[in-house]
Order: sequence, then C-alpha cells, then structure tokens
Amino acid sequence: MRIQVSRELLDRQLVDVDGRLVGKVDDVEFALDAHGVPYLRTLLTGPGALGLRVGGRIGRMLVLTAERFVTDRPMVPLRIPYRLVARVDSAVWLRVRAEDLPTSPAEAWLRRNLIGRIPGAGRAGG
Repeated sequence: MRIQVSRELLDRQLVDVDGRLVGKVDDVEFALDAHGVPYLRTLLTGPGALGLRVGGRIGRMLVLTAERFVTDRPMVPLRIPYRLVARVDSAVWLRVRAEDLPTSPAEAWLRRNLIGRIPGAGRAGG
C-alpha cells in the first residue's frame, strides 16, 4: 500500500478502536527492511514531535512550553507502531484502545498535578 505521508497522515486525528481521540499525527518515523527498502515504522504524536517537525524558533518554543509540564526531559513523543493502524481515511483509526498505548509525559503530568487534585476525580468514569 502506498500513501502520501504529508497528505494522508500528518495532522490527522488519531482515533482508538472505541472511537476516542488519542491525539494527532505530528510526525512519522521510517525504517529500512532487510533489503534496504524504507517503510513507515512509527507514528509520532505530542509536542516533542510537533516541535521537531516545525523546527526553528517556533518549534523550540513548542517543546520548551510542553517541557514545563514534565519532569523527564527532553520531551519525547508518544510512539505508535504503524502496525497498530487499522485504516486511514479522514482520521487514523487504531486497532487498540487508548488505555493500551503508553501515556504521553505531558498527559501524565496533567493527571498527576491537575486532574488528580480535583475533588472526586478518582471516582470519575467508573
């Protein structure tokens, strides 16, 4: 299957198997197979990936702003193996639930330092 990464993947919403938004495709990562043929290995999402893609002063500002919310630096993107993609149309649909993906550093910080401090937040959703 051939795709045009910039038209068909970048900036598309990532949607889990239950229809919940996971984020946006901010960048991609390629690898080479045993014959030296490039293939799409990973979708990258999060401010770290977007900042690197944008580049320059604006990209550095995006990353630095996001890093204010995490304790682990540098800000690493959420990496989603392309084999977890079920289909690509107006969104990128994943084969897994959002809970089965690693948590982004920024999301973990927000849960721990903001959402977790809201009275009753520990009882939400369940």
